[in-house]
Amino acid sequence: MSIGISELILILVVVLVLFGGKRIPELARALGIASYEYKKAKEALQNEARELKETMEKAAEQEENKQGK
Repeated sequence: MSIGISELILILVVVLVLFGGKRIPELARALGIASYEYKKAKEALQNEARELKETMEKAAEQEENKQGK
């Protein structure tokens, strides 16, 4: 289920009619900034989750060492 050329042209015409030629670069820029911010936030959350996992694993190892002695 892919978008064909005719559907793509129709979408572009509708966007052009709704927003006008002057607003399209502004919308594209805003979309690019939003995409960048999303990617940055996603990476920050992944790093935080990785650090939390490592911390929990170290705590579990220390607990096992305490119980094993």
